[in-house]
Amino acid sequence: MGKTQPASFRVAVQQERCRGCGICEEVCPQGAIRVREVAVIDQSRCVGCGICVEECPHGALYLKAYR
Repeated sequence: MGKTQPASFRVAVQQERCRGCGICEEVCPQGAIRVREVAVIDQSRCVGCGICVEECPHGALYLKAYR
């Protein structure tokens, strides 16, 4: 079996843009997002797929390089 490579990107939240709508939490296939007042990313679960970034209607999420 091949080894899984860690993701090169992780999701970050621009808290001032987040409205707490919960769409990102609903679409995350890894269950890496919880919304309280704003979205909170569990970086240990995030695989950097970017689905939440694409679906966020407020532009509050973005991918940043991860090392």
